[in-house]
Amino acid sequence: MLQNNAKLKSLIVSLWDTLWSSGIANPLTAIEQISYLLFIKKLDENEKNAERNISEGYWTEKDYKLKFNGEYTPFVDVAKEEAKYKKSKDQSKTFEELLAEARKPRKSEELRWSYFKNMSADAMLDHVRLNVFEFIKKLNSDTAFFTKHMESANFELRKPSLLVEAIKKIDEIYIEIEKDAEDGKQTLQDIQGDVYEMLLSEIATAGKMGQFRTPRHIIKLMAEIIEPKLGDRIADPACGTGGFLLGAYQYILTDLVRKTEPSKLTIDEDGFESGIVSSVLDHTNKKILDESLVGFDIDVTMVRLGLMNLMMHGINNPSIDYKDTLSKSYNEEASYDIIMANPPFTGKLDKGDINPDLRIDSGSTELLFLVRISKMLRAGGKAAIIIPEGVLFGSSGAQKATREILLKDNQLEAVISLPQGAFKPYTGVKTAILVFTKVKEDSKDWHTEKVWFYSIENDGYSLDDNRRKLKENPLPNVKVAFEARNKIKYQDRKNHFFVELKDIQNNDLDLSYNRYKEYEYIEQKYDPPKEILTKLIALEKEILEDMNELNALIG
Repeated sequence: MLQNNAKLKSLIVSLWDTLWSSGIANPLTAIEQISYLLFIKKLDENEKNAERNISEGYWTEKDYKLKFNGEYTPFVDVAKEEAKYKKSKDQSKTFEELLAEARKPRKSEELRWSYFKNMSADAMLDHVRLNVFEFIKKLNSDTAFFTKHMESANFELRKPSLLVEAIKKIDEIYIEIEKDAEDGKQTLQDIQGDVYEMLLSEIATAGKMGQFRTPRHIIKLMAEIIEPKLGDRIADPACGTGGFLLGAYQYILTDLVRKTEPSKLTIDEDGFESGIVSSVLDHTNKKILDESLVGFDIDVTMVRLGLMNLMMHGINNPSIDYKDTLSKSYNEEASYDIIMANPPFTGKLDKGDINPDLRIDSGSTELLFLVRISKMLRAGGKAAIIIPEGVLFGSSGAQKATREILLKDNQLEAVISLPQGAFKPYTGVKTAILVFTKVKEDSKDWHTEKVWFYSIENDGYSLDDNRRKLKENPLPNVKVAFEARNKIKYQDRKNHFFVELKDIQNNDLDLSYNRYKEYEYIEQKYDPPKEILTKLIALEKEILEDMNELNALIG
């Protein structure tokens, strides 16, 4: 959607630049503050939509719990009010009476975007910081992850003029959102989510421990290959902003549209079928989805962004928690049907903090997360994981032990090599996607008979720092090849192919595509040396003649 709306994209970039130029230079802080404002605006828009549907009889109050039909207790700065009282000539009431009056509950309608945006700049900033923001922090139940992780959140916009400008730009963004929603291809809910995704894509610097956003088209490919279904319990043990959880959610939505309203299916910018229409969810399915997606991260800002991301896409009470899934305190095993992840692969951990159940003697996060993910899967559960290719052929004991776990405890189905540059501008590290199905924990037997290898040379984007969209859409071909792999008799290993377990064992459990690919060598034929020398002498004579002619012209 956003790719086709230059004005909307321009407004989003302009909103980002407004905060940047006002001193909020940390991209994570900027996106966090924008998230809060977008969320407050979204609440008001959702409330308007619910009020309209209830009044017209399409919904009942059971279908949507109105957020602003109660009361709130306004914040009162006691010291400020006392100073004003002492300066006032009107002493007809005591200060305690005035204070009690100021603290009287007021209608929650005053917390809505449509109400406070018309206030004076100074009054609006105080109201948003001290009343509205506190309201959204406690929006969900006391036990909700959103409430838990918003408790320590701060509203960092401190200039009235900055808040006014940000509110103006967000209103302009919503005008464009409503225009796009009118064509019926996407609901308001879905477009709001796309806008938030666009904002997240502006985070263009790698974070600590190798954190960065996985390109959306790579996430789509992984979801297409692993095919999560409604009712599956889906997890990401290092979820960042929640991109993989969202990718699984959107794949499931598309599948529901395919089954119920196929006419609403479209082909997206990467060539995949898309039917991301949240209106197809009935209350039963929505509840199932809300309880299906689970994420963890060790960065509280990422946790908040992930929670916001899922909520902006219509998941009302997402389950993303602050937790180190490699530590001794985390012991979930055999709990999930689907895991999609791109865990950090530049980190080194203190071995004393690592859960000993992970069974490998290493502090490398890329190895530890692979073992953790294998343990988290139920028997029959599937995973699609991005790893640095060094894991596939490294000769250390821990690397070999990790590959052995993949081949024994799981059926390793595919190794899909991604092109160099797929993760630019964040990193140039060569990566691959591993696809595997859990069979048995701590197995003594090998449960992989053969592994399918595929190399993606072109992912549909330029392989430089700009990552421009190209005309071709090659990724759907990967899914087609993956689905057809067991129906084809491969004659050679020149493109994609199977490798038997015995061959892998004989090669020190090497799982790299290049180790098994057959290369064609074309014999080059050259003229005899005497003929080459004769041609060079003739060429030299031509050059000398041209130089003499040029010299004569110069005089």
